[in-house]
Amino acid sequence: MLNKIIHYALHNRLVVLAASFILLIAGLYTAVHTEVDVFPDLNAPTVVIMTEASGMAAEEVEQLVTFPIETAVNGSIGVRRVRSSSTNGFSVVWVEFNWNTDIYLDRQIVSEKLAEVSESLPPTVGRPTLGPQSSILGEMLIVGLTADSTSLLDLRTIADWSIRPRLLSTGGVAQVSVLGGDIKEFQIQLDPGLMKHYGVSVDEVVAATKDMNLNANGGVVYEYGNEYIVRGVLSTNNVERLKKALIRKTNEMPIYLGDVAEIKINGKAPKLGCASLRGHEAVLLTVTKQPNTSTIELTEKLEEALNDIQKNLPRDVKVSTDIFRQSQFIESSIHNVQRSLLEGGIFVVIVLFLFLANVRTTLISLVTLPLSLLVSILVLHYMGMSINTMSLGGMAIAIGSLVDDAIVDVENVFKRLRENKLKPVAEQDSVIKIVFEASKEVRMPILNSTLIIVVSFVPLFFLTGMEGRMLVPLGVSFIVSLFASTIVALTLTPVLCSYLLGREKGDKLPKEAFVALWMQKIYRRSLMWALANKRIVLAGTAVLFIAALVTFLNLGRSFLPSFNEGSFTINVSSLPGISLEESNRLGLQAEQALLSIPEIQTVARKTGRAELDEHALGVNVSEIEAPFILKDRSRNELIADVRKKLSIISGANIEIGQPISHRIDAMLSGTRANIAIKLFGDDLNKMFVMGNRIKQAIAQIEGIADLNV
Repeated sequence: MLNKIIHYALHNRLVVLAASFILLIAGLYTAVHTEVDVFPDLNAPTVVIMTEASGMAAEEVEQLVTFPIETAVNGSIGVRRVRSSSTNGFSVVWVEFNWNTDIYLDRQIVSEKLAEVSESLPPTVGRPTLGPQSSILGEMLIVGLTADSTSLLDLRTIADWSIRPRLLSTGGVAQVSVLGGDIKEFQIQLDPGLMKHYGVSVDEVVAATKDMNLNANGGVVYEYGNEYIVRGVLSTNNVERLKKALIRKTNEMPIYLGDVAEIKINGKAPKLGCASLRGHEAVLLTVTKQPNTSTIELTEKLEEALNDIQKNLPRDVKVSTDIFRQSQFIESSIHNVQRSLLEGGIFVVIVLFLFLANVRTTLISLVTLPLSLLVSILVLHYMGMSINTMSLGGMAIAIGSLVDDAIVDVENVFKRLRENKLKPVAEQDSVIKIVFEASKEVRMPILNSTLIIVVSFVPLFFLTGMEGRMLVPLGVSFIVSLFASTIVALTLTPVLCSYLLGREKGDKLPKEAFVALWMQKIYRRSLMWALANKRIVLAGTAVLFIAALVTFLNLGRSFLPSFNEGSFTINVSSLPGISLEESNRLGLQAEQALLSIPEIQTVARKTGRAELDEHALGVNVSEIEAPFILKDRSRNELIADVRKKLSIISGANIEIGQPISHRIDAMLSGTRANIAIKLFGDDLNKMFVMGNRIKQAIAQIEGIADLNV
């Protein structure tokens, strides 16, 4: 079979060259247009259920809202885990399904369960809402709005009614949550004295307000060939008309809403959270992307949309997009891997030329490299995978192996052509025959070496869950590029050898490289010494093996190495029950401390939560994004300085992480920490005491930082 492939390639050389060129162009086009992301999609199919429960304490939310919803969805087809979070006035339930299930079917299953349980929830609770279809790594951009003279009320109105709809209309955006500023609302402030005077109850006022805000349909009137739609228009945003809402009549005397209440149109709704940018009050918009959307392309589209929006905003309103941009980390990560690929390629060129000492043989061997990598990208694209750090990492690992097959083939062809030239002219064979015979000699060693390497990567494909999602793309890209290099060695390499190595003029034989001859001498001496001192060699090998084994067993272990994402995500939390104003004050102190550090570029803070935000925080928690650029200090030194500056804030627990690493930790443990110890029970006070005892017991363990309960 392999002989036939080599024979066909050598007798159809133009076809092989044309096919290789087409693959090269297709691979380049695919590489440019394929989705680029930082990691593969690590999130299991997850449906998020959010429920507003205004006025309820966290315990009531858990008992009356969260628990019924959890009970309803538990046991549904394909559900593997249900997690929840209950805070004052808000419930979030995450329903995780088995890998490779259809997310649309999963959402349908959850919707059916919610239809059953909604009727049993308290009447004051909002309707359970499904969150947008997205990944926990879907948060891709934070946009900040600040102004010099525009009020926070107007700034929030601009964000809600101008910027948010425009961003949502950009293809690929799943959700835009808005936090900060003041939300405009109609406020009816009742006067208890006047209500008592007129004998009006709160229920009557509520009923009158509802009736006033409804339009009535009066049907259709046909007259003189025209059609007239009859409507009773009561809905209005005019304060004077709202004051005329009729509550009831007493002794033929009407009692209006304006008689018992003061009505305001520019009232400020009670805040669920607040936001700031560089120590000043601001409005923050967090953009979440849809699955299978290119982060870099979507970021560019959003930048264009924001530039257009900026033209129509008041002059003093500033739009900032430098708070958090996931595309920056992706571009940096991809650039680092691409640089590794380039450096590896250059190193391969140098080594090949030193040992082959022939430009043509080096060139033939190198052709394998780009072609194999581009074929790997083609296969990844048609398998529905993205280009990410893991798939590129697989290619980087494979670089050294990619040229092996071609080198073996080229070197053997080179050797046979030299031997053929030593023969009398009448006995010399044709170049095609020599190349065929030389390639045939090494076909099985080439295939066997490839299969041995491939087998060592096969266990990756048996990994399940998030580990499998993370590492399978690495294995796929490595194996595909390796097989591609083998096919190239059996087809394109012999063709190029026949063109480039069989055309030398004259009888001068090419000499072997000086480096190769020198290495042969050293190896010959080393081999002879090793054979003469077998016991020493075996004993030395055993000692090295034991030392390596001991070192391995004592090495630390982690699922992923620490990344330098170029940004800190810092949580500043205090005890539950703290007011939003006090929590805001603590967060402002943290911002000012961070802004005093030279490496920190900007600081943005979220305290509390936005409405229907699946990543909701309690009022007692502030989340700070702080992008940085390393200058004269290392990252560890910078983190130590950040901890030192933040340690002066009394009454606050500090947790320092990074945006993407934090979210990966949340997927692994359910909390934004590397290690989570969970307590279960029905007495919160007792569990809180036990939690603090555990905290004290483990606080002195070396390596622990940012320990929180």
